[in-house]
Amino acid sequence: MGDLFGTDGVRGEANQYLTAELAFKIAKAGSYYLSQKEESPKILIGKDTRQSGDMLEAALIAGITSLGIDVVKVGVVPTPAVAYLTKTKDVNAGIMISASHNPVEDNGIKFFNKDGFKLSDDQEEEIEDIIFDSLDKISLPSGDKVGKVKFIHDGLADYINHIKSTVDNNFSGLKVVVDCANGAAFKAAPQVLEELGAEVIAIHNNPTGLNINVNCGSTNPEVIKKAVLNYEADLGIAHDGDADRLIAVDEKGNLVDGDYILAICGRQLIRERRLTDNTIVATKYSNLGLHQVMNELNGQVSVVNNGDRYVLAEMKEKNYILGGEKSGHIIFLDYNTTGDGILTALQLIDIIKKTGKNLSELRQEMIAFPQLLVNIEVEDKNWESNKNIDSILKESEKVLGDNGRIFVRASGTEPLIRVMVEGEGEEEIEELANNVAKVIRTELN
Repeated sequence: MGDLFGTDGVRGEANQYLTAELAFKIAKAGSYYLSQKEESPKILIGKDTRQSGDMLEAALIAGITSLGIDVVKVGVVPTPAVAYLTKTKDVNAGIMISASHNPVEDNGIKFFNKDGFKLSDDQEEEIEDIIFDSLDKISLPSGDKVGKVKFIHDGLADYINHIKSTVDNNFSGLKVVVDCANGAAFKAAPQVLEELGAEVIAIHNNPTGLNINVNCGSTNPEVIKKAVLNYEADLGIAHDGDADRLIAVDEKGNLVDGDYILAICGRQLIRERRLTDNTIVATKYSNLGLHQVMNELNGQVSVVNNGDRYVLAEMKEKNYILGGEKSGHIIFLDYNTTGDGILTALQLIDIIKKTGKNLSELRQEMIAFPQLLVNIEVEDKNWESNKNIDSILKESEKVLGDNGRIFVRASGTEPLIRVMVEGEGEEEIEELANNVAKVIRTELN
């Protein structure tokens, strides 16, 4: 990663790190890079519900139109809607203004190419080079050559109609609680389920600009668990601020995270003989139980580094159609080019209707190994070359043997080192995780 772009675009505290001035430069450099050699280029912009989104949108528009490039605004829509609309509308690139599950103080900017895919590391580095080395050398048009802005009102409807077309069944007879996180899904998520016939109870669907992700959404699963039990619903689904991820809850209040969703959907695709090479893609953080349950149907899990960009890269290279992360970023490549929480919810509910099983029964197909994730705040994220950290990791791996795993990685967006330990016993993995965390905390602060 370069100086600006992290694992998911440029992200930081709005108007402090991610200022209007920086957004202007990012837009100018990014739109120049993505629109070279294009005739009458256009760039699409969407945003989530954060109050700072208007400020950053205005700065992005100024940067883009200053180059003579037109802007197509779609307003507040989920990130996967921006990906889909960028691919299907007459535009050359897309931009989403969102910091996903981060607190409201933060915001972010991420680009999509004209095919609806996020940019590669190399492409983002080339944009950074323009910002730092040659931004002032780009010639600017004047008069009628300055870019124009157009707002399209049917963008969200187009996206909703598309994802509705991906399922076979009507959802009548099901009661579904939807936690919209007061974010970009506040309108689309309840609407699409209602149009498919479900009885929908929407919560946290009244964004104020300041309440996105506040004690709600996919990062606060206890909220959706309580709601499902209180309303005696058949299942619950919870999105994050930009709706590119999904965490579900069954009718008994049990969490159904990304690993369970991959297992349920992967096994169904195998039964339907639709899964390429009987293989799904998951990250190193995926539960060992996912591997076991896929093997039962002669399926496989292709393992990649943590991050949805690496999941997607493997899927594109091998023509796999399903991949994702434990966090609930699930990619159905036949239907969209990025993680899509609302689409994933529809695929999951469609399986409930196809099989006649409730979600708790489907969840029981996978037995999860105990897993513990510890986040350690650090001043220096360079842990790989530290001998003491390497030593404690090797000791822990010996203890786990073949019945567990340990992974360490630096967060791409926060000053954190994440340690994940998985094994057969909860007490053992807790002790190992705490020992590793203690050494990391001592060495990197």
